[in-house]
Amino acid sequence: MLILIPPSEGKSSKNTTETKFDDTNFIFSKQVKEIVEILKDKNKEIEKIYGTSLDKSKDLQEKNLNIFSNKCSRAIERYTGVVYNQLDLNNYSEESKNYFNSNIRIFSGLFGMVKPNTLIPDYKLKMNVLGLTKFWSPLLSNELSKEELIIDLLPEIHRKAYEHKNIKKVSFYTKKGDKLVSAGHHGKVVKGQFINFLAVNCINKLDDFEKFEYDNYSWDGENFIK
Repeated sequence: MLILIPPSEGKSSKNTTETKFDDTNFIFSKQVKEIVEILKDKNKEIEKIYGTSLDKSKDLQEKNLNIFSNKCSRAIERYTGVVYNQLDLNNYSEESKNYFNSNIRIFSGLFGMVKPNTLIPDYKLKMNVLGLTKFWSPLLSNELSKEELIIDLLPEIHRKAYEHKNIKKVSFYTKKGDKLVSAGHHGKVVKGQFINFLAVNCINKLDDFEKFEYDNYSWDGENFIK
């Protein structure tokens, strides 16, 4: 059982190692170089690509273009934000730490897919630009093909970046009358708590999802609903 989770919009700029990305032998380094080359030809479109002001876009563009010479942190240290703030990493047992790195994969527009312990530099590049879902789909689909079951906790845009024969897509909803509505921002909190639950308890069976308890959300066999 492999669990797919999104990256975070917010990232720590702090580097916890002296290792440069070019020295990490990253599995998709060839593809990252291809994306960097694509970005080099997009200087006139950077505001659209990064979705911010021209000055900030220039800074982000420079950071991405120099990615291979930049220093790294583990992905789980790099990513911050609502989902990642729910993870009680410092109190994980060795078993939970091993489970987390073995069973969790983080999708990324620039890196494709990383393990929590994968060394990555600071960057910003969303999956919904430059046709990155189509770019990554064959590679990620192939990489995931050996897995028996995929637990998909990704946003819709990231879900377009791979295919698999056995996917369990899990979402978080609240009831509004007779309708189910996406839990929105609070859903990110619940998602983070759920990921933490999986790691702390080293969950390997769907049947155990019903043991998750947080803010009155309950597992209905398909999704978590409040």
